[in-house]
Amino acid sequence: MAMIPNQLPKLVPDPTGRSLGLDLPPGTLTGPADSPYLWSGHAPAGPAAWAALRPAARTAGLLPVLLGGEWGLDRWDLMPERMSDPADHDAEEVLADFWGCDAASEIPEEQREYEEIVAPYGAGWPGLAPAQPLTTDPDRAAATVAEMLTKPGFWLDDARPALVPARRSADIPAVIGWTGPLNHENDVARLCTVLRSWEDRFGARVVALTFDQLVVSVAAPPRTQEEAEAVAAEHFAFCPDNITQGSYDSLREYAGKALLDAPVWSFWWD
Repeated sequence: MAMIPNQLPKLVPDPTGRSLGLDLPPGTLTGPADSPYLWSGHAPAGPAAWAALRPAARTAGLLPVLLGGEWGLDRWDLMPERMSDPADHDAEEVLADFWGCDAASEIPEEQREYEEIVAPYGAGWPGLAPAQPLTTDPDRAAATVAEMLTKPGFWLDDARPALVPARRSADIPAVIGWTGPLNHENDVARLCTVLRSWEDRFGARVVALTFDQLVVSVAAPPRTQEEAEAVAAEHFAFCPDNITQGSYDSLREYAGKALLDAPVWSFWWD
């Protein structure tokens, strides 16, 4: 996929990143020696790490992300060479394709269950949810979420800080070749195309990745049940496991309990 000029090789002779205007803790570069695609810290990030990394976007074109859970190449199996470019896809076409796959069962019992889950929608793709007006800066919202998630006792308190040479936050999974959604989609760039659309419509930012989870901050979440249901339809296409293997009986329940005024969206693939 197309990448911006990669500044990460400069960290080989200058691991602190001072030549890039940074002050990095000890860390590791991942990828080919001449073009690494990821820098990750050795120690947990802590609540202050995201704000400390934010200047890297301005000075070096490196975007921050948190890597949670068991972090390691042998566990994560990153494959950037297998990913396409998010710019080569269309968000609505991707979501409509996933929605159609979910609706394709010819077994009556499965079809009835599907219709109950996706109500108030049906087998036909309902279209993209309308954009929400921004009331806060998306990058500031991302920093707030990152700080919250890395406080002691929170579920990402052991996450590592990381930097990725990406044009947009939405592209981070594709740039590093993240394979968390492999059982749903093996080219994560298609999902990144949807993340780009969420950036544009809801001020979303990719904040954290684990082996099979994605966490997104949201600067402009839906404010009404109707708006939340429209977004929930996109989430169901994007990650059906959030509903079918989660604690929600339907898209409508998920919308009301997980999306209304929510500053964080999280996704998990089985």
